[in-house]
Amino acid sequence: MSAITDECLARLLSGADQDFSRPAGDLDWTCRQTLDHIALGVVGYAGLLIARPVDRYITLFASLDPQAPIHACLEGLGIAASLLTATVRHTPPQVRAWHPWGHSEAAGFAAMGATELAVHTYDLARALGIVWTAPDALSAAVVARLFPDAPPGHGPSDTLLWCTGRLPLPGLPRRTRWQWDGTVR
Repeated sequence: MSAITDECLARLLSGADQDFSRPAGDLDWTCRQTLDHIALGVVGYAGLLIARPVDRYITLFASLDPQAPIHACLEGLGIAASLLTATVRHTPPQVRAWHPWGHSEAAGFAAMGATELAVHTYDLARALGIVWTAPDALSAAVVARLFPDAPPGHGPSDTLLWCTGRLPLPGLPRRTRWQWDGTVR
């Protein structure tokens, strides 16, 4: 998690002076709202691993200060990712926690957090005119863990983006609906 966090934050910091009120790629959210979504998700995954519910979300919600400048929001996002990283590191391998897309273990929640960071950094980068895709090694690991139905024979980063409805692949239209499978296999 820390490597993808560092890469995503560095890329987004390069565009922190731009207008974050514009839409984030093809999302219905603005760039600023997308930062909030990432923070909420990543802290929520840490909370699920800590609380270990079997049938529901936890009541912890985290958000970024709506008045904070973007560089401070990115710092907050780094803190959120650090919380998940530490939680994953210290969660015993037999621990399972609820997620609507499959009860998962620490490695699954790490993959979910990495997906949030990578895919939404891609969305934000596109909106801000920054060229960026997730590293192939990370993408391959995330696809292998969360998307068992992923089509073979394509680059890992493109496959991750296809799995999450961001782009088409040769011979495969862009997905309009998707979800990962967090269950332990």
